[in-house]
Amino acid sequence: MPITLHMVATLDGFIARKNNDVSWLETAESVYEGGEAMSEEEVAAFIKSIDCYVMGSRTYEHALEIGWPYGDTPVVVVTSREWPAARKSIELYSGDLKALVETKLAPRYRNVWLVGGAMLCRRFLELGLVDEINLKIAPSLLGEGLRLFDGPVAAERWNLKNVVAYKNGFVELSYSTR
Repeated sequence: MPITLHMVATLDGFIARKNNDVSWLETAESVYEGGEAMSEEEVAAFIKSIDCYVMGSRTYEHALEIGWPYGDTPVVVVTSREWPAARKSIELYSGDLKALVETKLAPRYRNVWLVGGAMLCRRFLELGLVDEINLKIAPSLLGEGLRLFDGPVAAERWNLKNVVAYKNGFVELSYSTR
């Protein structure tokens, strides 16, 4: 079971403004004519291929604020806070991340996406729990905000698997450890 770390960052390496605002994600429809466009059916099929999402509590709170984009796909929220899950498809987890992967995720899911936040993604990287990185670069500069990995990560070489440029000016970079 691969774990894919998926993040969207600006050209200067930020994932959100300091107040968690991500309005910079909204760009004009046709910025780069040579880019690809995905149909609604292609997007739906891709999203359906993801069996489970893993996120931190701040990402979870933000997703609830913006209107829960994950549908009924199972979501594991890594948190030390006590609070009720907002949906049946949400499971709250507090504990060892390796145990989470080995005992909860690996037996149940084939395709897990780690979608934030920065601290949780850095911790998964530190523990060697990430198999692939899917990084989308937005055609924006913020100057300041929340950094991609919220601090330094260990030096490691990743293998480029794919590059896709989209009509909206975003570029998707896919890397793997193998």
